[in-house]
Formats: sequence, C-alpha cells, structure tokens
Amino acid sequence: MTTPHSLTSALAHHIRQTIVEADGWIGFDGFMDLALYTPGQGYYAHGSTKFGVLPYAVQDGVRAAGSDFVTSPEITPLFGWTLAHQVAQALQVTGTQDIWEFGAGSGALALQILQALQAQGAPLPRYTIVDISGSLRARQQTTLAAYAEQVRWVDALPDDLQGVVLGNEVLDAMPVKLLTRIQGAWYERGVVLAAPDPDGTPSFAWADRPTELRPPLAIEGPQDYLTEIHPQGESFVRTLGHTLSRGAVFLIDYGFPEAEYYHPQRHMGTVMCHRAHQVDDDPLARVGQKDITAHVNFTGVALAGTEAGLGVLGYCNQGRFLMNCGLLSHMEAADLPTRVMAQKLIMEHEMGELFKVIGFYKGEPWQALGFETGDKTHTL
Repeated sequence: MTTPHSLTSALAHHIRQTIVEADGWIGFDGFMDLALYTPGQGYYAHGSTKFGVLPYAVQDGVRAAGSDFVTSPEITPLFGWTLAHQVAQALQVTGTQDIWEFGAGSGALALQILQALQAQGAPLPRYTIVDISGSLRARQQTTLAAYAEQVRWVDALPDDLQGVVLGNEVLDAMPVKLLTRIQGAWYERGVVLAAPDPDGTPSFAWADRPTELRPPLAIEGPQDYLTEIHPQGESFVRTLGHTLSRGAVFLIDYGFPEAEYYHPQRHMGTVMCHRAHQVDDDPLARVGQKDITAHVNFTGVALAGTEAGLGVLGYCNQGRFLMNCGLLSHMEAADLPTRVMAQKLIMEHEMGELFKVIGFYKGEPWQALGFETGDKTHTL
C-alpha cells in the first residue's frame, strides 16, 4: 500500500536528483512544478481527495478526513448553474457548440453547467476537459457518468480551437518565479538541498541568485520585498489566444490588478499552501502532500491575451459577475442552507471581492452578461 509518507519520500528524492543535476539550485517555478505535477507523485498527480469535501465530513455514515480545500462548485451547485447563463449566451453569440474546461477538479462545475443547460432545454454542447491529473480524471468520469455522450478528455489543445473556454482556479496553480529585493538588489529565489531528515528523506532550503528579472512595475520604497512573476500562466493565456479562432474565454481566480499586486505594502508575496483546510506559507515542507498556489496578476493576464489577439470582454469581482448572471434569482428559489452557502460566493469578506473574473473574445466584440454592471477593466 502506498502511504502519504512513501509518496513524499519518493517525490523528495526525485526533486533532490533534479537539483543535483542542475548544479545544486533550481528556481522556485521548477520546484513548484515538480511538487505539484511529477507523474504519480506530485500533489495533483496522486490519489488524495484534494478538494471537494469539507473537513471531517460524514460520508456513507463514516467520518472522513475531508479534503484540503473547497472550490466554488463544491460550495454550492448554484455557482455552476449561474455560470451556465453566461456560457449559454457566449455559445449563442459566438455561434459555437463546444465547451472546453481546464483543470476540471472533481467534475462538479462541468456537471452543474450541463445540468443547467439541459434544464433550459438548450442543445447540450460537446464538453471537453483538459486535465493532466489521472486521479482527478477518474473522479471526473465518475461524476459525469450521466453525460458520457457529451464529455470527452484530451491531453492537448487542437491546432484550431472554437468554443467557450472555462478555467476556475487554474491560473493560481501554475508555477511562478519568486523575485526578492534585498538591500536594493534583485535576486531570483530558488531551492537547494538542506540536511536530510532523520529518516534520510531529502529536505530543502531557500537560496537566492542575482537576476536581471524584474516585476512589471517598479516597487516604491527601499524596503526588502518578495513577490512573484507569472511567465507560465501568461504563456498559457497566449496559447489560448493563438489557438482560439472563434469563441470566448472566462477565467475565474483570486488575485489583483497589477497596481495592487505590486503595492509597496505587499512585501511578503502571495505564495501559500493548503492542506486539510489549513493555510501555511512553507512550500518546502511536506512536499507533495499539499497544494501550492499564488495569486493572479490580472493585468498580466489581460496583456497576454490581447498580445495574442484576444479582446477583453470585461473584468470584475466574482460577486458582481455572479449577480449579473442571475445568482440572486437562483438563491430566492433555493432552501435556506443553499442560500447561506451561496452567500459565500458574493460577500466581500468571503469570495466576492478577492476572486475576479476576466473574459476574452475572439471575433466581433459583444456585451457579456456577466460584465453588464461593475466592469473594472479600466483598473487593469
């Protein structure tokens, strides 16, 4: 039987070998990629529950350990049912018949959207999921068994993509580079080997190297400063822009526009880890057993999209987007527990303000339902 400890040890040895082969140092983006996506060993590549179950939930009469975190579709099905209104409009306006979802998690969002479209009497589109996690793919297939004729899984994008593209909490899990300014000099923060644990498992430590890389905005003030840049996430958006010939893209995640992201007071960066519904700031510990994320620079995302030929449909916080798409009407028709959970999606101190939605189009511009009021594109 494979245990979390054995997975951690095997992954740590794999990362150790990578560091040795790289002359003793790898950038944090390389470490984050290995920790999350090493086949069979990385956090997203092994079979832990990861997300979708509240801590210590009761499943089939048994008190389960729960998951590491919960995303919006697991909080309430009203998230997907509301987003489906925007998806339906986008399919109609762009004249496309395909939905593409990246990083589909448990499959809950896909299920909710397909159920909502079916309830509306709309023709069900083909739903394609792009997910590199074999364990999550198996979970998605179970969740979506009733829609087996509509759903397919692929490992790569086609040369010509048409349809509506969705990504809920995808960008935050893409590896980032860490940059730190110390006494006025800039360094790239990377990872080296530290003394092994008593059982021989490799352990890791931070190490900085001088770099020509800089944040996209100059950081005011003389204080030491730690932050991230997002070449992989922005490259992903550029790839979408070059591949999408007709359709729309909606990306939902937590983050800020550039001026807020690189504010002088945000001097400790945004990298954080999630395990058992607890948050910590040490990605070098318990490698493979917890999620590692960073907030999204939505200005960088917007620039990457427009550089690749996409137009911006709009940008606003999640609360405003969901209310524009009809969440309040769904809440009025729901029972009290469902309404309480749905409030988490729109309240400012919960997910309503920190989470943002950015939309793109390829083709002719149009007014997207979700950005009819409260559009903050001007802040990007």
